[in-house]
Amino acid sequence: MTEILVLRHKIHGMVADRYADALRERLPDTPVRLARTPDQERDLVTDATVVTGSSFAPALFDHAEDLELFASTYAGYDHLPLSEFRDNGIALTTASGVHGPNIAEYVLGAWLSMARGFLTARRQQRDRVWQSFQADDFAGSRVCVVGMGAIGTAVLDRLDGFDIETVGVRHSPEKGGPADEVYGYDDLHTALADARYVALACPLTEETNGLLDADVFRTLHAETVLVNVARGPVVETDALVSALRRNHIGGAVLDVTDPEPLPEDHPLWNFENVLITPHNAGHTPSYYDRLADIVAENVERARETGSWDGLRNQIDLH
Repeated sequence: MTEILVLRHKIHGMVADRYADALRERLPDTPVRLARTPDQERDLVTDATVVTGSSFAPALFDHAEDLELFASTYAGYDHLPLSEFRDNGIALTTASGVHGPNIAEYVLGAWLSMARGFLTARRQQRDRVWQSFQADDFAGSRVCVVGMGAIGTAVLDRLDGFDIETVGVRHSPEKGGPADEVYGYDDLHTALADARYVALACPLTEETNGLLDADVFRTLHAETVLVNVARGPVVETDALVSALRRNHIGGAVLDVTDPEPLPEDHPLWNFENVLITPHNAGHTPSYYDRLADIVAENVERARETGSWDGLRNQIDLH
């Protein structure tokens, strides 16, 4: 019989009990156990077919005798022991797609807030200043989304009705997507050249590490608003600071930074055209429900096929 073990973890302050309950609702005939201590993790992992959590301690491999699947509660997986999963024949899935709706709302909210001057309005309200200021139109602009996975696609899907031109950048541009134009990373400068609003929603890989460097900031329009919901190192921080100081971009909304957390004395805190949030765009009260849907679907699929392969959000470890 399949048994599921939920490891100790929290997602944006939400306790794992809610996740375990969501799994029980979807899989009423499957034992779902919640480990609350390291000792319980070591004891309960022995009989677990599926383990789910934000990380997997290497010491657990010695006890995971029946483990077939580790279902990560994060979309990213670079922090996990991938080679050990592969060597032990353990499948790996992620939470990809769980963040799509809420992070897409974050990106659109960020763009609209910058276009309509909400940061200026907030400063004036704080200082009790009644003074008209100029704003921009979001409609009629060119928007570029770098990364067309679940999050990037969700952003592009929500741009219908805004009367804008959309451009997407992805590793395999031949796959297309919900954008007026789709480019590969080799054509990044072309995709960004006339964009007034840019969102980074790509994974952090060797290809995307430092993707937005000083050369790219020279290509960006002086009024471009950059939103980063990918990973901090996708942007070269020194190059971003330099572009802001020289007034070479219109502003930035950063949910991720490099370094992270951002030190209190970092210059990024001091720009009036920069909004920083604490890696919080992924928060949604529906997180565990959406994640439980993915895990339950994969458990049911494995029951039907007799194989822990071909699963939703499965990572190719080979």
